[in-house]
Amino acid sequence: MNRLLFTGGTVLLPTGFRRMDAAVSGGVISALAPDIAPEEGDAVVDLQGDLLVPGFIDMHVHGGGGADFMDGTADAFLTACRVHARHGTTTLYPTALTAADEDMDAFFAALETAERARKAARASAGARIGGVHVEGPWLAPAQAGAQDPKYLRTPSEEECEKLLARSDRIAVVTMAPELDGACECASLLAARGILPAMGHSAADLEQVRTAVDSGFRHMVHFYSAMSTVRRENSYRIPGMVEAGYLFDAVTVEAIADGHHLPLSLLRLIHKVKGPERMVLVTDAMRGAGMPEGPSVLGSQKNGREVLVEGGVARLPDRSGFAGSVCTMDRAVRTAVSAGIPLEDALRMASGTPSKILGTAGRRGAVLPGMDADLARLDGDLNVRMTVVGGRIFAGNC
Repeated sequence: MNRLLFTGGTVLLPTGFRRMDAAVSGGVISALAPDIAPEEGDAVVDLQGDLLVPGFIDMHVHGGGGADFMDGTADAFLTACRVHARHGTTTLYPTALTAADEDMDAFFAALETAERARKAARASAGARIGGVHVEGPWLAPAQAGAQDPKYLRTPSEEECEKLLARSDRIAVVTMAPELDGACECASLLAARGILPAMGHSAADLEQVRTAVDSGFRHMVHFYSAMSTVRRENSYRIPGMVEAGYLFDAVTVEAIADGHHLPLSLLRLIHKVKGPERMVLVTDAMRGAGMPEGPSVLGSQKNGREVLVEGGVARLPDRSGFAGSVCTMDRAVRTAVSAGIPLEDALRMASGTPSKILGTAGRRGAVLPGMDADLARLDGDLNVRMTVVGGRIFAGNC
């Protein structure tokens, strides 16, 4: 096969939607033009008026298809990658929960095994693994949410070095910035090209200001497990939420599953932060793509029992959410239903996370020379085809 040629559709370019043909060769986008003539040997895909958009990039995801990355097996990694690829995700960042050391060891060992298996499986492997997101254990106990409090610790440069020694694939580390040692760790991470993220935090605005000066640039699952304005005597003290809006240097994640955030807040975040500083994430646990009912957050061995019902994972006593069962296509549809323009919603699901993670030169846009990571969407924004590295994902054929 010489090329993969897409015709008869609308392509999302950096300048907006355009009627355009797209050619793919050698795993990259080789040409874009209003009318590309097929060549002998081309595999031609008639889009029939559908959209061709950059593949989704999920920078915060714990699992799917009954598998959690914390299960610590290559099969769990590959299962989740395939499930999310069926919903248009072409790159994901397996996210580790706060856990026992043995579970973290298994997580990183499985990552390496899964990467080798992905290369062998090619088109059937699903979403590519962009890197690892480590969420915890340096979190505020009062904002631990569904994270297991017995594994929480205080950050230090020594702890940070131990984490970095586990793998060179770490891309994001989430911690509570008000903890002693957190800002020192953030500076160390940022110097090594790793994104320090704020989350599960009770910080006030001034603590966030110090954190930003130390290298923190991102907030995970905005509004969830973070402080907001409080009163001390007669005075209001702004918290993490207000700081997220105030500091332009800070980007924020939105779990757009229709549960973690009401549509009005999705619209507000977009209005204030804009599509360049807001990203859509799933924060999906193993229940994504599975029937509702009892489930486990984290590893099967040491995880926490949760209940999936009504399109979201809840703590067993229903006192709070325990992660989402969202997929990125659902996140895009939810954002659009909130009144966010489709073009912005798609950028927040691809181009913006790519920029935040330093891969904008390769992924997150439909341009010649970029990785051919693409999603075909119908008029209802359902995924009809996913292309990873120039290969049509076999899982949704």
